[in-house]
Amino acid sequence: MLVLSRKKDESIYINGDIRVVVVDVRGDKVQLGIEAPSDVSVFRSEVLEKIRREREASNSVLSLELARDGAVFQKEEPAPEPEKRRPRHRSER
Repeated sequence: MLVLSRKKDESIYINGDIRVVVVDVRGDKVQLGIEAPSDVSVFRSEVLEKIRREREASNSVLSLELARDGAVFQKEEPAPEPEKRRPRHRSER
């Protein structure tokens, strides 16, 4: 983890196109402003964790529903090729 010290109105850049600015500091709280391209998602960690938990729960429910309906398909593994028998004696060559 990279740890940087910044004062109010100072900023850092991530990957050259994401700017993080210290907007205000009040007591033990820091307000950050984030400028990022529209295709970059920015979430608070607790929001992202909630999204992940909801996705996992919905995937579990979907898996259970598909299994119950008999719609679960497992990828078939190809049958192993028979091993070629190596001759043991010169007479078998």
